Amino acid sequence: MFSPVTDMPAKLFIALLFGAALALPLSAQQASPTTEPAPAPEPQAASPGDQGQTTSTATAASVNLKEVFESPSTLEVLPRISPGEKAIQKEAASVAHKDAKWEPVQFLLNPDEILRHPNTTRRLLEVEIPPATATRLIWKPSRTFSGMAVDTPVLVVNGVYDGPTMCLTAAVHGDELNGIEMVRQVMYDLDPHKLHGMIIGVPIVNLLGFSRNSRYLPDRRDLNRYFPGNPNGSVASRIANAFFEDVVKHCNMLVDLHTGSFYRTNIPQLRADLSNQQVADFVELFGDIPVLHSRGNKRSLRAAAVRAGIPTVTLEAGEPMRMQRDMVDVGVKLINTLLAKSGMYSKLGLWVKPEPAFYDTAWVRTNASGILFSRMALGDEVKEGDVLGAVNNPISNEQVDIISPYKGRILGMALDQFVMPGFAVYHIGIHAAKSSLITTGSGEDEEVEGDEAEDPADAANAQEGPAAKMLDEDVYDDE
Repeated sequence: MFSPVTDMPAKLFIALLFGAALALPLSAQQASPTTEPAPAPEPQAASPGDQGQTTSTATAASVNLKEVFESPSTLEVLPRISPGEKAIQKEAASVAHKDAKWEPVQFLLNPDEILRHPNTTRRLLEVEIPPATATRLIWKPSRTFSGMAVDTPVLVVNGVYDGPTMCLTAAVHGDELNGIEMVRQVMYDLDPHKLHGMIIGVPIVNLLGFSRNSRYLPDRRDLNRYFPGNPNGSVASRIANAFFEDVVKHCNMLVDLHTGSFYRTNIPQLRADLSNQQVADFVELFGDIPVLHSRGNKRSLRAAAVRAGIPTVTLEAGEPMRMQRDMVDVGVKLINTLLAKSGMYSKLGLWVKPEPAFYDTAWVRTNASGILFSRMALGDEVKEGDVLGAVNNPISNEQVDIISPYKGRILGMALDQFVMPGFAVYHIGIHAAKSSLITTGSGEDEEVEGDEAEDPADAANAQEGPAAKMLDEDVYDDE
């Protein structure tokens, strides 16, 4: 039986407990942030228009590059490549069938870095890029260019593990298409959760030239003759300076992708200053590919980056104004090999390490006018005295043969076209020992100041071998 005297305290105690339970959610909502931390805001990508115009820092949002950029129409035209590691294993097997020796990889990364140390957030173009992020940024020169500045896409993949920053640049000449597709395929095939370090891909550096189907900028200047640039110089020099400061200086190594020019084509090859030990070591990571020893034009992106302490090579493949699938496949394979042998993107512990081929080079020129008919193909081995092709005069029907003065391999050649006396037709690689090439250079190029037009003598720097100097000093420079 209920007793007001004995049971009231118990009832009151129960009521107080029930009221406190009801009030608990409300009090929890009113608690200070130090008691219950609020969820962190989601990262926001920087607006393209804010690049280079603000000192504030945004955080890049991670996106799936395949979903963003690959469309059904693209897949119908472009063949899909196999994952990077499968392509690398396939190449290793093909070399192994030739009784090649298997050796441990001389990784560019040290053993501690290969042991998967966690990566950190990296800053590029005023944007913070967290680890395990694949994103797309916009580069726009931060200086005034009289309305000529355009938004240039920059693809970035920051790995989950620590490591160096590698840059891939293409279309410094706006009419060179093969490198654009190489960058696209390599970047889209990367998984940031397997990557050591960061990879920056700029598919079209010279977007102004590309939009006009032109090798040059709208003022007819060659952008690859103005690096590292001058902030107070011409339009070309200012653009070169802005790109060098905003992107290139963030790289620990760089591969600049090119093709032949002016109706010429090149076998896939590297151009590298082998007198620089860092560059020579970098070349060893590409596998079996012809390497031409040259410092290059001293105002090219490659030469300027090397002077800045960034190991850099030029990868030449194919001809301009065309997208050549076979050349693209070779380039993608070479870059994937580089990523694997550097330890940035592979789980392979062993690698077939063929010695790369090294060449001295010379251009063979025609002494007649008329239509060129080549008898040799790109990559053919030739002997001294071989007929490389002929020039036919369509009016007189006279035919003049072009004779090879060297034994070697055709690394580059002109397409069949109308030629005049002195036209560079066949680029022949002459087999030479690596040790002799490393001592060929005459020292570092001097720093270039100002904004003068290209000196014709600069082109000769691209060909330093004795064979080239036996010919015209004004050799053809297609880089």
